[in-house]
Amino acid sequence: MSAATETGDVTGTKDKDYNLIWFTEQCLSNALRLETYVQDAERDGDNELADLFRKAQSDSRKGAEQGKALLRSRMSG
Repeated sequence: MSAATETGDVTGTKDKDYNLIWFTEQCLSNALRLETYVQDAERDGDNELADLFRKAQSDSRKGAEQGKALLRSRMSG
């Protein structure tokens, strides 16, 4: 069975739930990684690139917050 066809038999978790957890974790991981990229760009004096990475980091944080909120509502319901 491939990951594309996994429906919960292997993981014991429905795909949509796993996908939401994965999405939230990836957003958080991306926000952490982008902090390094911001610092690298700032160190090189590239404010344009640093600003791009800051915006992407903000978007990642927003996605993580949305994912966490949805997880909380589904776990309490």
